[in-house]
Order: sequence, then C-alpha cells, then structure tokens
Amino acid sequence: MSDRVLVVDDDPDFRRFAELAVSRLGYETKSCGSADEALAMLAAETYDAVLVDVFLNNTSGIDLCARIAERWENLPVVVMTAQGTLETAVGAIRAGAYDFVTKPPEPEALRIALERAVSHRKMKDEVMRLRRAVKETVAFEEIVGASAAMKRVFDLIERAADAEASVLITGESGTGKELVAKALHRRSPRSARPFVALSCAAMPEHLLESELFGYVKGAFTDARAARSGLLSQAAGGTLFLDEIGDMSMALQPKLLRALQERMYRPVGANEEVPFDARIITATNRDLERSVEERSFRQDLYFRINVVRIHLPPLRARGNDVLLIAQTLLERYAAVSGRNVKGLTKSAAQRLLSYPWPGNVRELSNCIERAVALTRNEQLTVDDLPDSIRDHQRGQIGVSGADAGPVDLVPLEDIERSYILRVLDAVGGNKTLASKVLGLDRKTLYRKLERYQALGDEAPKSPSDRPPLDGDVKRA
Repeated sequence: MSDRVLVVDDDPDFRRFAELAVSRLGYETKSCGSADEALAMLAAETYDAVLVDVFLNNTSGIDLCARIAERWENLPVVVMTAQGTLETAVGAIRAGAYDFVTKPPEPEALRIALERAVSHRKMKDEVMRLRRAVKETVAFEEIVGASAAMKRVFDLIERAADAEASVLITGESGTGKELVAKALHRRSPRSARPFVALSCAAMPEHLLESELFGYVKGAFTDARAARSGLLSQAAGGTLFLDEIGDMSMALQPKLLRALQERMYRPVGANEEVPFDARIITATNRDLERSVEERSFRQDLYFRINVVRIHLPPLRARGNDVLLIAQTLLERYAAVSGRNVKGLTKSAAQRLLSYPWPGNVRELSNCIERAVALTRNEQLTVDDLPDSIRDHQRGQIGVSGADAGPVDLVPLEDIERSYILRVLDAVGGNKTLASKVLGLDRKTLYRKLERYQALGDEAPKSPSDRPPLDGDVKRA
C-alpha cells in the first residue's frame, strides 16, 4: 500500500498542481482548501505526511501545523512558502512542522522532503509500538520478553516463587539466569529479606568454602576475627549460587549436607549452626552429563534440582530481540544523554538474523556501543559491530514454480535447526530428545558437540528423566 499525503492549499489551480506532483512521486494523494477541512480529513483517515501552504484563507499554515502537532504528534507536516525566508522557516519549525520547501517546490526538493517526513513518521510509530510492547511485556522485574518460550518461563516463576523448594536455573551464558533468580526472590514471601549472590566459578575452593560457611577466629593464618558466611547473611532470604556446576568435588558433599540438614559448620568450628535461606542455583553446564562423568555428585544434583527453569537462547526467542534492543537503547540513551530513539528497518533485520552466541549479554554490548557511536536518531546498520553487520545467513533465494521466493539452506543446517528446536521443546532433556529424534544418545551428543563448536550451543538439561518443567517434587 502506498504512503498517503494530504495537500492543503486554498488556491485550486496550485492544489491540483501539487497533488499531481506528489502523485508522480508514488504517493496516494488527497487535497483540500482549508484548515478545517484538513483537520476533518485527518480525523477520518490515516495519512503519513501533510503538505501545507504557509498562507491559507482565515488562518495560516503555521497555525495549522500547531493544531496538527497537538492532536497527531507523530504526523509530519511539510510547509510550502513562497518567501522562503529564514523567519518563516523558524516559525514553521517552532509550530511543529517537520520541514519546509519553497513554493512552487522543485521536484527533487519535494521528493527529499516527503521521503524524510514519511520515514520520520514510520520511525516514530515503530518506536512507540516497541515502547508499548516493552511496557506490556516487562512482567518480571527487568526481564523483557513476549515469545511463547519466555511466557512459559514467566509462568514457572509465578508458580515457583511461593514455594520453598530449591530451584535450578539452566541456560547458556548471557541468557539472564540471575534476573530470573532475583524475580523468584522478589515475588516470594522472602522478598523483604536479603538476596545474596555468589559465583562458584569466581574463586578457589578454600575461599569458596569460607564465603559460604564463614569461619571462626584462628581457623587459618589470616583469620584474625570470626566472619559469618553467606548462608548466614542470607538469613530469611535467598542465596543464589551461580555456576554451581563449577563447584569442586571436595566442596560438594559439604554443601549437600548443609542443604539436607539445614545446618552448616563454619570453617574451624566444632559445632554446626542452623540457617534459614532458600537456595537457588544456576549453571550453563549439562549437569546430567557431569553426573555421568562423575564430576558432579548425583545426590547433590537431585537436591538442587527440585524445580527447574530453563532459559531459551536469544536466537530462539524471535522478536524478543527487538524488544530487548529497544529497552537497552532507551536505557543507554538516557544514561549518556544521547538523542537516540529507535532502529532503522535494516538494522532491526540484522539483529533478527544474527545468532547471538553471547545471548542478551552480547546484545547489551552491541546496543551500548551503537548508542555511543551513532550520529543519528535511529541506529543504522553502520552503527552495529562488524560481526553483526557482516554476518551472512548462508541462504540462497530462488523462485519456486508455483510460489513466491523461498529460502534454500544446506541439509545440515536444517537438521541442526530441527534438533535444537526439539531440545528446546523438551526443556533440554537429551534422553527424551533422542527418543523423539530417533537417534541414539551418543550420536546426539556428537552432533551437539559439533553445534557448540559452531557457536550454536544446545539447551542444557539437568535431568535424564523426562519431568514436566515446574513440577515441584519434595526431595
């Protein structure tokens, strides 16, 4: 459908001339001779731009600009003026006009002005649409998403928040596992108490034990005073243990005993002390495989895997990419004081086609960089990092005999896409996925290892059993 332009001029001969000139530029065009007629037509139908003479009977085009801006703030108005003076142009812009051209307009000047105006209208509409979508979909603190996969995650958060059961959050690096943990805490009866987070991959074994359980004075050389551990600091609240799959085998039985008995022994102490904290863990590892390889204790795995929430990779979340990008864009623009409002269509398409191996963390880095470097109101393809700008999907467009253009991809790509979709559908459970796919387990693992090498990591599964996500099982 053609973009629509309304021409407003009280001279019938010039109005016909302007309407013809605009039509020749490819726009659907209507016209009228007064401000009142123009306002009535704008109220009855949708237009993408208005071309108005600066002088009209009983009013001025500048006054009409102000009335249009008041009622339709995203509708651009291009003013035509015979004088072409700076004073007239400034008055039009102050009244809300988007641009101005001299009368009669040169065809090239008219084309450029209308193209810019219509493009501006579409950009403003898209920004508003994304902002509305962001407001409607930010249902869980800072988590943004409207895809079916994320709606399932939101449902699990709601159902698990009130329970005291341990929660295991799985997903690739950068998918937002800590955000889910915080949402669980804030929606739980423990929300008024502390949320304490610790990465099990960030420190050596002896320091991790001291951080978790604390120590008494004289427990080791530098223990000049007693110190409480995170289990104690999270009293009444939530302790989030990130990267639980990286915890050493020597420390795992100590954590297991603490979870079973709700008691722990500070380093160097003779007696155990009780604790009251909900435990939420997260990992980007395949704990099921770690159990098979004897690098993670099966009994600890069962203890932390009472409720499991799997976060899908960003590439499996469809238009969530644009919702998240718009949210990040507004955040970084506000922090940096930059006048950046949205994305061009071509930039949005690049974001959608990129596989995002680093997930939301990588997208955040991309948008922060683009906002810092852009010189435009909209982020363009040139503002994106080279890896995203130059990414090729490897598809070949051809025309089918009885259909429109279709995408042809290598058979291996189709197989990879289908296997990953099946895995995502079953929550990352590789045993169940192998049955659905008709593959033996070793073949499936071999293929997944190859996909991971290509930067297409599979969903992680914490269970060999095929439980329903969110089922609360008391250990």
